[in-house]
Amino acid sequence: MSASPVLREVVDGVAVLTLNHPEKRNVLSREMLGALRAHLDWIAAEPAVRAVVLRAVGPAFSAGHDLRELVDGREAEYAALFALCTEVMEAIRTLPKPVIAQVHAIATAAGCQLAASCDLVVASEDATFATPGVRIGLFCTTPGVALARAVGPKKAMEMLLTGQPISAEEAEQAGLVNRVVPADRLAEETMALAQQIIAASAYTLGIGKRAFYEQLPLDRPRAYEVASRVMVENALAPDGQEGMKAFLEKRPPKWRPPAP
Repeated sequence: MSASPVLREVVDGVAVLTLNHPEKRNVLSREMLGALRAHLDWIAAEPAVRAVVLRAVGPAFSAGHDLRELVDGREAEYAALFALCTEVMEAIRTLPKPVIAQVHAIATAAGCQLAASCDLVVASEDATFATPGVRIGLFCTTPGVALARAVGPKKAMEMLLTGQPISAEEAEQAGLVNRVVPADRLAEETMALAQQIIAASAYTLGIGKRAFYEQLPLDRPRAYEVASRVMVENALAPDGQEGMKAFLEKRPPKWRPPAP
């Protein structure tokens, strides 16, 4: 791969990461996954970045793993590759900043997993989503982890067992996609959503995202325990106090600068 597999630019507080291997349909090769992980680590430590947009160029958002890396390999190599992929997906989930997938075309297998792992998904009307591994003898087991948490077990199993792609509209109905927009407005609508989000306190966004995913797998009583603890922490924080006082005083809040 001659060009950088992932491009990065920061626009008005939003880091835009672009999968940049269109001739290979942006497969999540070891090199691509390593680049994504490095960019996410940089973003986590960069206070000027408040949110992330993950996009791609070319005919696909991502076609998933590079099958050339999965033929005639050894167990240790496969284990390392899937561990790296999991690290990237979990880095998105644990990043204390919102991550929005901007999906313009097909997202398959681990590419679908990548979109499902993001906090929000804005999709073009032309986008499709699929987990077709079953057709080539390699069930999309790890993509199913993120998929089932986005669309629920029944829809996820249908996608995993049949391998059939679903449209952006169907993905929105299933809960995988937040918004479906015309192709010529995809970038504009995604960035507008990111800007709307980062108008809030960076601290509040971070603590809220962390708590959301922490309580999600818990039963209701334990989820309320987590949520109540975080509400207390949030209410005591300077930005929590500032936001409530600003509301009561009918003035715009003055958020603290993000911590370095």
